[in-house]
Amino acid sequence: MTRFPPSRRAPTARRATVFLALACALPAAFADSREMPTKAMLPAYQQDCASCHMAYPPGMLPVRSWDRMMKGLDQHYGTDASLDPALVRKINTWLQAHAGTYKRVREEPPQDRITRSAWFERKHREVAPAVWQRAAVGSRAHCMACHTRADQGDFDDDRVRIPK
Repeated sequence: MTRFPPSRRAPTARRATVFLALACALPAAFADSREMPTKAMLPAYQQDCASCHMAYPPGMLPVRSWDRMMKGLDQHYGTDASLDPALVRKINTWLQAHAGTYKRVREEPPQDRITRSAWFERKHREVAPAVWQRAAVGSRAHCMACHTRADQGDFDDDRVRIPK
């Protein structure tokens, strides 16, 4: 049996440790990101919420905002979006686990609206008010109008296409 000196084994052990640390941190990275690939989303959230609007990545709002939203589904921005209580608990638990915890999302925006959060305002400060009124855009909440891959969790600035 060939034995390698400790100096030859160490890089492999370090790589394995780094790989394990990254694999464990991946779910946490999604929790601290506005981006979450569709395949990483809870199927019930994807199915029930995306039946009316885009399933927003949970990292776009803090825990308390998601909690209030899920507890007030009977008056969800002017619509009754009530769900079975067991399903509400399941979705809310998942949202809590993946809510935004990083510095810029910890604030609770007015009316728990993503589009009224300080970080959203900063990211969209160069968008003229008239753009939001365009028929192809419709509203600030229609991410897919400009972020063509938003439904896949991709909000990369390089892929923004503002409709005419």
